[in-house]
Amino acid sequence: MIRVRGLEVAFGEKTIMKGLDLDVYRGEILGFVGASGQGKSVLTRTILGLVRKRAGTIEVFGEDLDDLSAGSRRAVERRWGVLFQQGALFSSLTVKQNVQVPMREHLKLSERLLDELARLKIEMVGLKPDAADKFPSELSGGMIKRASLARALALDPEILFLDEPTSGLDPIGAGDFDDLISTLQRTLGLTVFMVTHDLDSIHTVCDRVAALGEGHIIAAGSIDTMMASDHPWLRMYFNGKRARAVLQTGA
Repeated sequence: MIRVRGLEVAFGEKTIMKGLDLDVYRGEILGFVGASGQGKSVLTRTILGLVRKRAGTIEVFGEDLDDLSAGSRRAVERRWGVLFQQGALFSSLTVKQNVQVPMREHLKLSERLLDELARLKIEMVGLKPDAADKFPSELSGGMIKRASLARALALDPEILFLDEPTSGLDPIGAGDFDDLISTLQRTLGLTVFMVTHDLDSIHTVCDRVAALGEGHIIAAGSIDTMMASDHPWLRMYFNGKRARAVLQTGA
């Protein structure tokens, strides 16, 4: 679904990524990990076209994004949904109106149908019906995440990008959100690219893991592959005290 080759991204003289290769396969949940400041979110934004790359190719659905016309690019973008860090909801809009933003941009539907579809997406992510008319300031952290997920699902995407979806949530809320992602992935046949540092999420929902370090992918594979790696950071991350605690709780 996503094929990245030789990617180079820099801000001024600071190179963030160089020679990065990555594959995301159809129907999988790929957990994307790395130390803070390594560029996990930058890679997501580069794939989405929000950060300009210096070199390399990015293919989505078999299409080289550099070769697409503006119209073709918009058609590709309609096939993915994004949950940004902290939700990124429009504060002046209700949950229902937030969910309708991509619908209004890409679809020509009556107000009645827009309302019905928005309420369907809101219900799909486990929010109560009365959440539709609330503003982001009236929502808890977990509700903001779910409302943002409803907006990401507004156009029935094939790929779902999640940037630290469980950050800021308590362990129970994070576990419930992981279960929701897993259920939606199976039910809707989604391909999920999930930037995360949450070891519970990695063990619970991810089919594969890719690790970013030193500007490129240092390892990619199953969790067992990550845990068996000799790379110092991977060894510390997947076999350290916190990782052992996760395994002991049966995650």
